[in-house]
Amino acid sequence: MTDTPVADALTAFRASGSPWLSLPFFAGGEADAVAARVDARIAAGARVLPAPDRIFRALTETPPQDVRAVILGQDPYPTPGDANGLAFSFVGSGRLPASLKVILAEAGSDRAAGGDLTPWARQGVLLLNSALTVEAGKAGAHLRYGWAALTDEAVSAVSARPEPAVFLLWGAQARARATLIDATRHGVFESGHPSPLNRARDFPGSDPFGRANRWLAEHGRRPIEWRLG
Repeated sequence: MTDTPVADALTAFRASGSPWLSLPFFAGGEADAVAARVDARIAAGARVLPAPDRIFRALTETPPQDVRAVILGQDPYPTPGDANGLAFSFVGSGRLPASLKVILAEAGSDRAAGGDLTPWARQGVLLLNSALTVEAGKAGAHLRYGWAALTDEAVSAVSARPEPAVFLLWGAQARARATLIDATRHGVFESGHPSPLNRARDFPGSDPFGRANRWLAEHGRRPIEWRLG
């Protein structure tokens, strides 16, 4: 590992030529400042997740022109080996996270298929966290490091496109970004967070995936196969 793994990952992402690089976050110095801050934590001994080559994976798997749906998460799973750079996606060897179990139940997926949501991303589902990094055992550790500007800009960029998309906003943090979306041209479906800690329990039964697919079909876009396996 180099002394600046996150800055190196940013350099590699820039070399990819991704259309997302036109966002001010990358075009200005904000991305570099965030990378430097995270690298400073690594230099101080913190274990940062996910692996550097997966930090920008949500953007590399789903370029802006392919986006049909947007799902926003908080930050990567803080257990080493669990996260793969996509919001809510789980590739660990242990039990599925509680929130993901609820999500997959709504999607009609068999738990035996696992929790890797890469098939969603490759169908045009932007699975973007509010923070692209976290520290092992410390959920939320990088939520104030500046990553949120990238999430805001990505949401705004998808909203500004002429092609219709659906936004699935779960929980207060995601729902706060509804103001960035032109709801006259895009589908916006809000609910409580899928976490079992959500006392309102207003995610189960909300049918976010069925509603999203019906909206996409009504607006001339191909529905998404949400079932895994």
